Amino acid sequence: MKKRIMIMVVALFSATAFAQSGSGFGIKAGLNYNGNGDYFNSAESAFENPNRNAGYHVGFYGKLGNRIYLRPELVYTSTKSGYDEGDLKIKKLDVPVLLGAKVIGPLHVFAGPSFQYILDTKFDGITFDDIENDFSVGLNIGAGVNLGKFGVDLRYERGFSENEVNFINANITNLNGDRVDTRPDQLILSFSLKI
Repeated sequence: MKKRIMIMVVALFSATAFAQSGSGFGIKAGLNYNGNGDYFNSAESAFENPNRNAGYHVGFYGKLGNRIYLRPELVYTSTKSGYDEGDLKIKKLDVPVLLGAKVIGPLHVFAGPSFQYILDTKFDGITFDDIENDFSVGLNIGAGVNLGKFGVDLRYERGFSENEVNFINANITNLNGDRVDTRPDQLILSFSLKI
């Protein structure tokens, strides 16, 4: 019994030693799974067509602090939401400002606002007006693990600002009339490297 406890203590201290520590900066990239407007209502169609709402992101981050930290990020994000009529593609700059805390060993949790600026919006084969607001605000909440210079985290992002795109042509039947809610509502898997 003592041997098992000693092995667990050594393993815990080893994991803590390998965790990213202190302030610094790095690069990050990963995958987004988007569900503009209402993520949970699109779960069934996501299961049937898993690549329909996949996107990606790439960017930089900074970290100030250790046990409790502030982590601002600058991220280019490309999202896609599939509909029967085509794909809604949004390209944007995200600036999450996260407050995090180490929980145990390399595990940490975080949350904070995400400021978004929409760069471009396209819908295959359909003409539409610009999105109401190019600038919007959301929330990121998640958890991650850091091992040495490498990290991985999974977060949920939800847009707070109501934002819609208005379609010009009237040949749309399955998109709630002529409007689509473009607020981000997504799961984000990120891989990071501290420089």
